[in-house]
Amino acid sequence: MTDIDEVHEAARELAWAGRWQRALSLLDATDGDFRTAVVAAEVALESDVFCGTALAAGRLSAAARLGDSWDLDFLWFRHDYFALLGTGGTWAPGPEGKDPAAVEALRGGAVRMDERAPDPVRRGWAQMYQGLVADNVLGRRDLAPAHYEAALRAGEHTDLRLEREALRHLGDHDRDRGDLAAAYGKWGRATALSAQAGLLPGLLTQQFLLAVLARDEGDEAGAAILAREIARAADAIGAQRPYAHAVDFLNDVPR
Repeated sequence: MTDIDEVHEAARELAWAGRWQRALSLLDATDGDFRTAVVAAEVALESDVFCGTALAAGRLSAAARLGDSWDLDFLWFRHDYFALLGTGGTWAPGPEGKDPAAVEALRGGAVRMDERAPDPVRRGWAQMYQGLVADNVLGRRDLAPAHYEAALRAGEHTDLRLEREALRHLGDHDRDRGDLAAAYGKWGRATALSAQAGLLPGLLTQQFLLAVLARDEGDEAGAAILAREIARAADAIGAQRPYAHAVDFLNDVPR
């Protein structure tokens, strides 16, 4: 691994730990080649998703002026996906109220990212987002689990973050079917993977699902204690979306 590769990995790990601005400062201190610009766009997108900032569009455009790659195209795709849902505290899943042309563009983009993926792990990420688009944009939850299963196969023993994402969303479908034990098995594993991969904001969002499950099982006191601590930690690192979810949960606002 070269020195610049080490810088890129350090910046990603800072971002995964909720230190988005520190990660960007580190990257901005380098010579600013194309690959560094792509990593900076990746960090900026994570900040937008968790904190409600608006950094990614400018970083993506800056990277596009320097070159092109599957990774950059996938970041553009993810940017469009989150923009269609809303990256702040409020999300609006399903096709209602969305521009049909934007919905169709996102659906087609997910398929094309899969077709163009240069390796199995990237193909797994493309499969993951095909599932997310089916779930959260098309309103076709019946189509999503097969994509998540494909993502899980690609991520197991290879990419902790991908494995975590797939288990997180497969557990959601278990819960929908009323199988809380299966949901807990997947969500518990995803929580451990969040910690193993150093994903602090991801750990909070995963713990939030455990609070949801505690409420499902009638443990309102336990659910509230966990949600309060999630809100406290999310507020401390400026993670607006997990904070808003936890506060709404405590106020019993449906999501």
